Amino acid sequence: MRLRPSRTALRVGLRWKVSTAIAAVSALVALLLSLIIYNATQVSMLSSSRDVQDERLQSALRIYESTERVALGSALNDPDLPGPLRRAVLRGERATYVSNGNSEVPDVWAATPLPDGGILSLHSRFTDRYSVLDDLSRTLILGSLSVVAGSTALGVLIGSRLSRRLRRAATAAVRVTEGDSDARVREYIGERPRDEIAELARAVDEMADALQARLEAERRVTADIAHELRTPVTGLLTAAQLLPEGRPAELVRDRAEVLRTLVEDVLEVARLDGAAERAELQEIALGEFVTRRVRVLAPDAEVRVEQDAHVTTDPRRLERILGNLIANAVRHGSPPLRIEVAERVLRVRDHGPGFPEELLAEGPSRFRTGTSDRAGQGHGLGLTIAAGQARVLGARLVFRNLTPGALATLRLPATPHGSAPPDLPAPQRP
Repeated sequence: MRLRPSRTALRVGLRWKVSTAIAAVSALVALLLSLIIYNATQVSMLSSSRDVQDERLQSALRIYESTERVALGSALNDPDLPGPLRRAVLRGERATYVSNGNSEVPDVWAATPLPDGGILSLHSRFTDRYSVLDDLSRTLILGSLSVVAGSTALGVLIGSRLSRRLRRAATAAVRVTEGDSDARVREYIGERPRDEIAELARAVDEMADALQARLEAERRVTADIAHELRTPVTGLLTAAQLLPEGRPAELVRDRAEVLRTLVEDVLEVARLDGAAERAELQEIALGEFVTRRVRVLAPDAEVRVEQDAHVTTDPRRLERILGNLIANAVRHGSPPLRIEVAERVLRVRDHGPGFPEELLAEGPSRFRTGTSDRAGQGHGLGLTIAAGQARVLGARLVFRNLTPGALATLRLPATPHGSAPPDLPAPQRP
């Protein structure tokens, strides 16, 4: 069994991680800029208020010195004068002071010493000026929220495009692993833009090409060896038939037949590995078809047709799959043997020790017979051929262990093999 990549996790995780990162950075930048702008504006207003208050104080001082009259809202020896400002004036300095008091608008003070030892001061609140800060705060908040919302939308768009291309790349990679030698990542994601994903696609395609070339070379060698063995094996069988009857001749004929079967199986595996096999489709009644074949292959087996269905498939390949599954169950399992048909699903169940863990984890593998349990004999080609023929039919073959026994489930496709599965996107041509 093959594990498919989690496309949902990729789609949700990558898209929202990118958008969240962009939104977080945008929010942080907007916050910092807002604080800087607000503080700079506040400092500028305070400095401007101090300058205005100092100029008004100097004008009031000139009027007082010339007329001895308190003007422009100034006060003489104001008892509410802040302590720090009073101490600075007593040192002979003209100074300004800002206090917040109990209001959001600061109090701006200005004071200067008089020749007679008194203190002339001014106290004002620049309410009209500092109302601008409230408007500025609202503008900065709305602007920051707009920036965060826009950056989030941009992040979702960028993440979606990136995630979509990666999902297409993953789909192409899965199809390559499932034996589609023509699937290439670049055809699925497109040639633009030329970024890191495109470079990854080229690297994966080059790796797939190299792997395909090696597999093709291996397949050719295997097929050539098996093909070359057919002639001497056929001659060996012919010669064995000429031996006088007896136990030695029977042993020779038996081993020669095993060798011939092995050569034919190796040739079939080589053809299936070449991904050039095509099903010859016919419409059959699955329940009737299975019942007739089981009577010949395993007369003692029980056949249950829960729900019959007419399917379009290749009868020869389906019979080959059924025969190999039954032969494996008879050879390595224990009775009773049960074959069930439910619509397009075919199940072969025995009550033996079950399939090896390696087969359940990785699928059938040629010449791997496992431990001393149900795969302890043979060459490991029966289930490999069954899986290969199921792939040609577009069917899904799944192996499971029960308590007790083993279960092989063949699920035939609803549509004839050759049409693209509905959950896989079509390649994006540049």
